[in-house]
Amino acid sequence: MSWGSELWDQFDNLEKHTQWGIEFVEKYTKFVKERSEIETSYAKQIRNLSKKYQPKKNSREEEESKYTFCRAFLTSLNELNDYAGQHEVIAENLTSQIISELSRYMQELKAERKSHFHDGRKAQQHIESSWKQLESCKRRFERDCKEADRAQQYFEKMDADINVTKADVEKARQQAQMRHQMAADSKSDYSSYLQKFNQEQNDHYYTIIPNIFQKLQDMEEKRIERIGVCMKTFADVDRQVLPIVGKCLDEMTKAAESIEPKTDSKQVVESYKSGFEPPGDVEFEDYGQPMKRTASDTSLSNPREGKEKPTGKTKGKLWPFIKNKNKSPKQHKEPLSHRLNDFMTSKPKMHCLRSLRRGLSLKLGSGPEDFSHLPPEQRRKKLQGKLDELNKDIQKEMDQRDALTKMKDVYVKNPQMGDPASVDPRLLEIGQNIEKLQFEVQKFEGWLAEVEERMPSKSDTHRRSGIYETQNNTTVSNNCAQDRERPLSSPDGSYTEEQNSETQVKANTHPIPTSSTPEFDDEFDDEETLPTIGTCKALYPFEGHNEGTISVAEGELLYVIEEDKGDGWTRVRRNEDEEGYVPTSYVEVFLETNAKGAMTYI
Repeated sequence: MSWGSELWDQFDNLEKHTQWGIEFVEKYTKFVKERSEIETSYAKQIRNLSKKYQPKKNSREEEESKYTFCRAFLTSLNELNDYAGQHEVIAENLTSQIISELSRYMQELKAERKSHFHDGRKAQQHIESSWKQLESCKRRFERDCKEADRAQQYFEKMDADINVTKADVEKARQQAQMRHQMAADSKSDYSSYLQKFNQEQNDHYYTIIPNIFQKLQDMEEKRIERIGVCMKTFADVDRQVLPIVGKCLDEMTKAAESIEPKTDSKQVVESYKSGFEPPGDVEFEDYGQPMKRTASDTSLSNPREGKEKPTGKTKGKLWPFIKNKNKSPKQHKEPLSHRLNDFMTSKPKMHCLRSLRRGLSLKLGSGPEDFSHLPPEQRRKKLQGKLDELNKDIQKEMDQRDALTKMKDVYVKNPQMGDPASVDPRLLEIGQNIEKLQFEVQKFEGWLAEVEERMPSKSDTHRRSGIYETQNNTTVSNNCAQDRERPLSSPDGSYTEEQNSETQVKANTHPIPTSSTPEFDDEFDDEETLPTIGTCKALYPFEGHNEGTISVAEGELLYVIEEDKGDGWTRVRRNEDEEGYVPTSYVEVFLETNAKGAMTYI
């Protein structure tokens, strides 16, 4: 059905209807825009969530990556990030394919509608003006006819009156003729204009207005069609990303199915296996027989005065399983089950604030280069991993050297392509890097060989058990043997390695001294100002970010106030207020001869 033929008299209603259609387009555009903003916000939140739970760039990440469930979770986070990217694609496509198109089309629609209704109003004004002119001609014709009738009546009256002169009658006759002529002219004008108006009115209602309304109808149908296309695009935008979204979900499912509980439980063993042997049997202690007490057990004097402090690497190291020897002989003996429980739950303790600071520094990531603070098994794995990294670096440098060598050969054969001498500095630099890396490899291989030699074997275990049996003749030697069988612990609570054979020999000749003083009796000795025992020169710069350490610059001279105790750290002082620990391998130490022999280990 055509608007022109059916709605010829509904100009105002069509104007309102087309305006409502434009407002609907604006409303739909706003709806799609808000949907796009929601998709963008959702994608941003998903990305932030994925980023929030991504593993941090530290050593903990390396440990977590060994477990299948951690790797599966990381895969899920990465896929979730890709999933968020698809929502960003939805937002971008909605903006480019719908919002932008509708905004541009809306401007064109408004301009087209304005043009059509401008033509319609112009036609309306024209027909109304013609109607007014027709009415004017009609009124003039009516007026002239009335004037002609009055003039005719006046002439007839004058002609019948015998008292009127002939001249007056003639004058009335001429006036009547003139009025009749004017009426005839008005009639002619009115008739011709009426025909003209009827033609214009027919054109207006059957040609002009129908054409305008037809254009408005076409415009409205195009608008409705465009809205339908946009709604279809709205659905297609989501459908286009469904394959990729499905792939992301499939990868998440695949990652979840890759989790292997048995493998993860084995990894726990690999991560925490120390390589030490379990403690041996506890010997029977016969308290019914008379006990030979040492002077340290019964003496009431200060044990510090009558006992020489031991020196050497074992000083300052805490035996994790040793019991306090200053208990009175009359004290009630704990049951054997309680003692075994102490063996399993006891942890190394820190004897002084210096040890606490050093322990914090090692736990914060500034451990010795040779990983000597780790148990043997873990140290072996760390050294092997370091060797693998160094070998990869060496291979990379060698590949670069080969590539540069080929380039140099090309330059030699074709001098116009480049100067062969320009490659020499880089080749020299790579050669030096390879030498440094090979030196590092030799160093770590030596440490690895040392660890593997010290790793206990089954034969070592049986041999060590026999040694303990021969040494367990007395209560004191029995306790020492139990302590020797446990791993040593440095003041920072981390493991230190001592050769088993060396430890056994020292245990026979130098029993572990006991003290009747409280366990933390020298906790604050370290806070006193220590004397200078020498100087040192920094070979490399050290940042010293961790607590207890001090930053030094290359070539800087410092005072040494405490020598390395075997844990890889030397205590130095810059001035009265600045002191701390630096890696021993970073400095060259010059000890004073008179102070070296008089050193006191705290």
